[in-house]
Amino acid sequence: MDPITAAALTALAGGLGGEAARQAWQGLSALVRRPFSRGGALDAPPGVSTGELELASLADAPADPARAQALATALGVRAALDGEFRGLLDEWWQRTQAAQAAGDVHNHISGGTQAEVFQGRDFSSITLHVHRDAGPADRR
Repeated sequence: MDPITAAALTALAGGLGGEAARQAWQGLSALVRRPFSRGGALDAPPGVSTGELELASLADAPADPARAQALATALGVRAALDGEFRGLLDEWWQRTQAAQAAGDVHNHISGGTQAEVFQGRDFSSITLHVHRDAGPADRR
């Protein structure tokens, strides 16, 4: 399983990535709230976090890297102790990475002078009204 980075968790918690990030955060929230399952026991071992407190803490302050790191650590420890959770977390992470890659937008403008420029992804249902001042050639 690829490690889930604190930076990725910060981006998801802060909603960076729009709807895809919101859905990924909801998926992680549901996953973390699942009962801890290891060796038939449904409770977390003493001193081991399920990740719920860290998840809530990061939701309260999504830009805090220490909170994001605490959640990443809690997820890693839980995954190491709970094989079922590890598999589900890995599936969630793979889906999240694929959704983020599919939603990447890379706009690049260089050189020259541009008039109107629109950058983004998946524009729909918009109307643009562009008015130009009459230039010397138009005034003849």
